[in-house]
Amino acid sequence: MPRITAIDRLLLNVPFTPRCEEWNAPLVHQWHIPEIVRVRTEDPEVVGYGESMYHYTSGNARPEAMARLIGENPAGWLNEDGIGLDLQMALYDVVGKALELPVYRLLPLPKVREWCPLGWWNIDMPPEVLAEEAADAYAQGYRAHKIKARPWFDVYEQVRHVSAATGPSYKIDIDWNDMLLSAGNAAPVLQELDTFEKVALYEGPIPQRDIEGYAELRRKVAKPLVTHFGLPPFPTALQNRMCDGFVVFGGVQEVIRQGMLCATFEKPFFLQQVGLGLTTAMVAHLGAVLIQARWPAITCMNNYADDLLVEPLTIRHGAVRVPEAPGLGVTVDEEALEKYRVDPDSTGGYRLPEPRHLLTVRWADGKQVHYAHANTPKPAGTAPYSHLAYGAGSHAEAGRQLWEDFLAGNHPVQERGVTLIVRKDDGTDEWASLYARAERGPVSEG
Repeated sequence: MPRITAIDRLLLNVPFTPRCEEWNAPLVHQWHIPEIVRVRTEDPEVVGYGESMYHYTSGNARPEAMARLIGENPAGWLNEDGIGLDLQMALYDVVGKALELPVYRLLPLPKVREWCPLGWWNIDMPPEVLAEEAADAYAQGYRAHKIKARPWFDVYEQVRHVSAATGPSYKIDIDWNDMLLSAGNAAPVLQELDTFEKVALYEGPIPQRDIEGYAELRRKVAKPLVTHFGLPPFPTALQNRMCDGFVVFGGVQEVIRQGMLCATFEKPFFLQQVGLGLTTAMVAHLGAVLIQARWPAITCMNNYADDLLVEPLTIRHGAVRVPEAPGLGVTVDEEALEKYRVDPDSTGGYRLPEPRHLLTVRWADGKQVHYAHANTPKPAGTAPYSHLAYGAGSHAEAGRQLWEDFLAGNHPVQERGVTLIVRKDDGTDEWASLYARAERGPVSEG
């Protein structure tokens, strides 16, 4: 096994597709920035690549690990989740290439599928825009679509539009990130959505700490309920029968651990790891050996204008073909890495300037509320928001913005006819005045 001689860390600024750019900008603008790790070895032909999202995951390559790995046998570090998701991925790529084996052959479980289910993903969007995304997804071989349901969009219209734009085999997975707040709010919404043929499952309708609420919902609704693995602890979720399956994520060894526990208790799950082509390839290898990875994996690759690969992964009939070539089984486009590369700042990181938007929620009865941000801005250098930490009343300070205002229970959770209007800075005094007021807190009208 050739030893490691160098590790390169690259930060990129990869564009979204035009439609995704418009709606990703208010909430996930920093997802433009993936971190790529390139591991070089004594054999110049054996080079491994890994990928993570710099501003979204806590799994970026650890500088101390990068330094320590120089001169090491990469095979000795495959089980170390703590070194960073992208670095660990690159090591699997290196070892697979050195042994001339695909990554799934390095994992401690037998292969159970050649095609891993894969879903299309979108942030919250108006119904007609989601329908355009769904039509593209269907044409590109996807058969499942994870959408973000929010109280500032009409979820029933979103489902109707997506259903009308796609063929009979298309399925819709709906994720609320806790925003229905309680079982009492959620039950009638989910029961109505149960009547839509293409709706497949419901993720995170209420805060996951509400174990009793999930158990109540599970008794009342027909479609599967899904929660993130580990919150509450797996035994608690099982004992209280709070969900039908899970979202599984993390480093390779953690994903295998979670996947094996799900297999023991026959609980399906979908793999979730945000990234581009490298991430999707790694997810396919994991899905190849984890028998309960039966629901469509989510990587969000479809949001990007470039997958950073020379040849794209093969996606057909709702699944991605598990690569058979050595390592991750894909070829990284070095020209794309150079094209999108950005220089780190003095801290070793990189952050895009946040675009300014006015976010206006408008209800059918004429009420509207203006916000300057999707989330209340956090100081530079602090951890990103985690929806798993949210709950009603968790952000009570002045200046509460869109997410926090709704999670505090200040507005209806799912009304018909509601919509969100996003307005960029148009240079007018009127826009600037309203934006300044909204920065101090929600501005209600009507």
